[in-house]
Amino acid sequence: MPFVIKKMFASKKQKAFLFLINELGYTQREAQRFISKGRVLVDGEKMMKTAGEVEGEFEFIFFDPITKGLKPTYVEEEFVVFDKPSGVLIHPQTKRTPYSLIDELKFQFGRDANIAHRIDQETSGLVLCAKNKVSERDIKMMFQEREMQKKYIAMVHGEFKEELCVEAPLLRAQDQSAILRMVVKVHETGKASKTDFKPLKYFPELDMTLIECSPYTGRQHQIRVHLFHVKHPIVGDPVYGQSEEDMVKFLDKVLTPQDRIEKGGATRLLLHANELEFELYNKVYNIKSDIDFEKVCFESMEISV
Repeated sequence: MPFVIKKMFASKKQKAFLFLINELGYTQREAQRFISKGRVLVDGEKMMKTAGEVEGEFEFIFFDPITKGLKPTYVEEEFVVFDKPSGVLIHPQTKRTPYSLIDELKFQFGRDANIAHRIDQETSGLVLCAKNKVSERDIKMMFQEREMQKKYIAMVHGEFKEELCVEAPLLRAQDQSAILRMVVKVHETGKASKTDFKPLKYFPELDMTLIECSPYTGRQHQIRVHLFHVKHPIVGDPVYGQSEEDMVKFLDKVLTPQDRIEKGGATRLLLHANELEFELYNKVYNIKSDIDFEKVCFESMEISV
């Protein structure tokens, strides 16, 4: 498990954040954030005040990354790109999360490496990661300024006959049950959102279409909600198009692969981050996934190619 408790010793009374800075090499911002998150323990109790002091023995909850052998598909001096498998989290959800992509990144490239953007756990594909704090800042600014062009591939229900631009504002639900609050919906009071869709290949025997998705904005679940909105939900989506009961079963991890095929058409969400195009440090990059996503789709539906 990446989070481990390590014993520390302060030879003299001092601010806890100064100890973390001087002894472990963290920045002041990092040190104070760790303390506010309860990662410094004195006599077994979490220290929550960022100005708290330590003396003698105390404990620090340390992120100790592990590897499962996932190698980046693209490596540059300032950044790397991983082709994330479906089911792998970007960051740990809790301190008990056994593994996430940040494990691989920090295990292979050091503590200052960080992930620059997110894709859903069930979405597979390209994730851009900074190798240091300077490139992290510059890459995140690039995303903020919408200077990153992203293309996804999805398998959707029904025949998607022609290119389509969807401009539908998105809002996280606030007036529903705790489970449904994770759901994003099209609503006039939501944030402006825009996605272009282009059909690539129709499979009449399945009544499904492989499409390309180009989001101009980066809202949570944007592609999934826009496709559900135009009545072409993504095959295997465990949320959009499913009952609240089945959503709960999915979140509780009690749906079997066969259950997911029967209810959504596939054992996983058939959405893949396929291409990134951007300019960084006066160089233009166009990075494409090596995954044969059409083959992945058929395997996830348990249909032989």
